[in-house]
Amino acid sequence: MQSITLKVEGMSCSHCVNSVEGAVNKLGAAGKVDLNAGAVTVEYDEAIVTLNAIKEAIEEQGYDVVKS
Repeated sequence: MQSITLKVEGMSCSHCVNSVEGAVNKLGAAGKVDLNAGAVTVEYDEAIVTLNAIKEAIEEQGYDVVKS
């Protein structure tokens, strides 16, 4: 298992948290958003999902992954 914290811009409410965590979870990873830090910590198995796929899933929800 890999764990990474991604800096994500544009998150401000519980809907944002649900959108980002839901998108990450659909890929078979586990995401936990920290609104105060503007970040999401993701635990994932590289055999199941790539980091690029996780970033794309977050960006498809309308948020910007600015740093990993």
